[in-house]
Amino acid sequence: MVIREVMTESIVTAPAGASVRDVAELMRERNVGSVVLVEDERPTAFVTDRDLAVSVVADGRSGQDRAHDHASSPVVTGAPDMAVEEAAALMVEHGIRRLPVLEQGRLTGIVTLNDLAVRTGDLELAHRLTTEIMRAAMPDFYFHQRGG
Repeated sequence: MVIREVMTESIVTAPAGASVRDVAELMRERNVGSVVLVEDERPTAFVTDRDLAVSVVADGRSGQDRAHDHASSPVVTGAPDMAVEEAAALMVEHGIRRLPVLEQGRLTGIVTLNDLAVRTGDLELAHRLTTEIMRAAMPDFYFHQRGG
């Protein structure tokens, strides 16, 4: 199975110079948790609702800050003909739950951890991905041995 079969083709983007407030409003209007920031139709950064909550709201930053300053960059991407297992390995390697998909340099979709878990129908893959990506994304102290 390849990414093209499980990806979501509609992807929400904003200009690289967009403000935090503009991106947050876009997330609310489109009911999404992430936006790809683009310049000349190329992804330059990736911002999530968590990025906004942790590095903007919690730090008391202005809504006029550039979203790019609070986003992940460079953007890790996949290709539509990439095998699901290869995309999963890339997501685990980088500790990411969302993978924008580029075809000939153009943003054509996004594949998320949920897409891989639900649309592949492979429960073992879903469990492994969830576990490995969460371990990669969270501090080690969440996974220490308990007891004596």
